[in-house]
Amino acid sequence: MSPNMSSNLESAKELLVFLGKSLFSILEAIVFKVIPQPRKNVAGEIVLITGAGSGLGRLLALQFARLGSVLILWDLNQEANEETRQMAQEAGATRVHAYVCDCSRKEEVYRVADQVKKEVGDVSILINNAGIVTGRKFLECPDELMEKSLDVNFKAHLWTYKAFLPAMITNNHGHLVCISSSAGLVGVNGLADYCASKFAAFGFAEAMFVETYAQKQKGIKTTIVCPFFIKTGMFEGCSTNFLPIKTGMLIGDYLGIFHVMDGFTGQKKKT
Repeated sequence: MSPNMSSNLESAKELLVFLGKSLFSILEAIVFKVIPQPRKNVAGEIVLITGAGSGLGRLLALQFARLGSVLILWDLNQEANEETRQMAQEAGATRVHAYVCDCSRKEEVYRVADQVKKEVGDVSILINNAGIVTGRKFLECPDELMEKSLDVNFKAHLWTYKAFLPAMITNNHGHLVCISSSAGLVGVNGLADYCASKFAAFGFAEAMFVETYAQKQKGIKTTIVCPFFIKTGMFEGCSTNFLPIKTGMLIGDYLGIFHVMDGFTGQKKKT
């Protein structure tokens, strides 16, 4: 058999495998539209929630408390965070740990993360929820407030991933949750800095999802939440009519998209 024919047969084989897996993923998605997937059991999981002192962070803490998780609560407001801790205990949590942490400061994130690892253990579910909003038009917003938005709403995600993802990789077990926003999907008047930070958070979480997928780290899951306005509860935000995620990942894998940067060397400087 000539090398050219062998190469064609291999390409045809890869195409057939790709088409088969894609068809299966689409059928699987259709089935799960009719028959809901079983919910993930989070009892005993070590769950870290940033911005746990109020709002969505507090609601998440109470829900995980009812589900039997070990809770780690981070917030800049010690009094509010302590109140959430007490509420979580009343909701049924047996182990709740509250820490004061300014997520906008990289050094503080790393310091408190080290403290958590020593005192509680490896975080298995990381929920990046902390966020701030300036609510000012771009030219009316002071530079320091815009920088703060990016530090809290986006950059904090970088530092928490750096702190807790390695253990998830070692254990082949973990769940990364990004609380983005509907403002992370579409621009909103008067929220330029907030939109930029939420777009960045969404893009980072999605890129890290693809990175873990490409590296075959199947025990690490990702959830990205883009809520609309929340008053008294939690509800789904925006949805799309795109292909099922698994199908999209198969297409990306088949096209080699996950490995386009493997041979990257950068532009060589002229001497």
